[in-house]
Amino acid sequence: MLRPANPPRRELSELASRFARTVRGEVDGVALTGITLATADLRPGEAFVAIQGVNRHGADFAATAAEKGAVAVITDEAGAVIAESAGLPILVVDDPRGVLGDLSAWVYGTGADDPLPLLFATTGTNGKTSVSHLLEGILDQIGVVTGLSSTAERHIAGEVIVSRLTTPEASEMHALLALMREREVEAVAVEVSAQALSRHRVDGILFDVAGFTNLSHDHLDDYADMEEYFEAKLPLFRPDRAKRGVICLDSPSGAVVVERSEIPVVTVGTPSIAADPEAARAADWVVVIDDERAAGTTFTMTGPAGSLTTTVPVIGPHMAANAALAIVMLVEGGYAWDRIVDALSRDGGIRAYLPGRTQLVSGDRGPAVFVDFGHSPDAFEKTLAAVRRVTPGKVLMLFGADGDRDASKRFDMARTAVEGSDILVVTDHHPRFEDPASIRATLVEGARRARPDAEIHEASPPENAIVTAVSLVGDGDAILWAGPGHQDYRDIRGVRTPYSARELARRALRAAGWPVPDSRWPVPYPDED
Repeated sequence: MLRPANPPRRELSELASRFARTVRGEVDGVALTGITLATADLRPGEAFVAIQGVNRHGADFAATAAEKGAVAVITDEAGAVIAESAGLPILVVDDPRGVLGDLSAWVYGTGADDPLPLLFATTGTNGKTSVSHLLEGILDQIGVVTGLSSTAERHIAGEVIVSRLTTPEASEMHALLALMREREVEAVAVEVSAQALSRHRVDGILFDVAGFTNLSHDHLDDYADMEEYFEAKLPLFRPDRAKRGVICLDSPSGAVVVERSEIPVVTVGTPSIAADPEAARAADWVVVIDDERAAGTTFTMTGPAGSLTTTVPVIGPHMAANAALAIVMLVEGGYAWDRIVDALSRDGGIRAYLPGRTQLVSGDRGPAVFVDFGHSPDAFEKTLAAVRRVTPGKVLMLFGADGDRDASKRFDMARTAVEGSDILVVTDHHPRFEDPASIRATLVEGARRARPDAEIHEASPPENAIVTAVSLVGDGDAILWAGPGHQDYRDIRGVRTPYSARELARRALRAAGWPVPDSRWPVPYPDED
């Protein structure tokens, strides 16, 4: 957990008077410098918030918190009983997780009325990470000191930290914002998942602009159905969460967000890929695709401020839609249209690094290999179609499915994959505690049901699967390896094993005699050269 170097000094007694229902122990004269859910990362002078977990109550670790210098435990009634023997003051609240955002905002001075960088939030099933990195890239181009919190990474004025959650817990999120303010960050792009909203991870934060990308089948391991999943995202478009919104109309859910938004919104549409092209043409900002190449997608967007033709450095109309959404969010955030146009024109397009988002990892000869983070049927469909349009030869799809996650989408993933490719290779992803062979069998069955005549291969582990994939294609063909994206590990029975699909793809290409570019990312394997 990142923290400001000089956090505001708070009095525990004031926190108690503001938030606690009852107090056990002495709180007067106690200084407070931070707040955390994790004893493993607790620092002296911080309060430990103990919540009920799946298997244990966090209060079981109150003694550890005391040993590490915690000044208090904040918990519920059940936790107060457990934590009593630790000898720390106990502040009892009804819902520790539910109040964590407001607690953290008060501790770090990052609430709605506090001075903060300009805050941009993006939600939706697919595209959240891309929009967040595109926001950061364009802000950099116009000379703004930036911060970022995405599935892939956290950035603070140029410093890069690997992420573990799409959206950090509220205590970490507020500490991160305080640190960014301390380092004079001017604008922050934050990826906000449905789970972040449901689990109070962005409570206490008022975003200046909220963006919505789309909604498609995903996360039904966390939500009962698609309606519940959709409802989890809508609170971002309330006045206690954001001041303004920008909504993409390319999926049917966009129009519903517009209808139900409680804040002022503007809309963006890409008629060539929208489920309802007429609705997309009626958007405030309309996006037209001009050219698609392996190195990027050129598009023209037209709206109230004018017209702009530029290029996003990844393939696919959906990526052009993401870029346009980011640009309109910046305009709604108060950045001058001419300033954005001038910067993009000067630089020949958008300069943004989108880790693991349809990332081309191959050289200028041999098969084109794209590594992507997409792991839903909708993402597969869009990305395969984009790869198809820039590929003169065959398209091979390589993918696996998450273990211990939404299994209801596996058949649809397999169907979309086999219908959009010429060759399919099924492998493993994060098996977690599931049997990887069983997951692969389900995917192969789904693919064969959809296309009994298709060329389908099964290969495990992924290190072997990418070698198999490269052996099945040649110059002018393409491989889309979907799922691993930017990730640097695989989760196998609870152990995070070092792993980079990007580096494995480069090694397979090199072993097959194809040229590969220099690696531009950390490699979690020993160098074989």
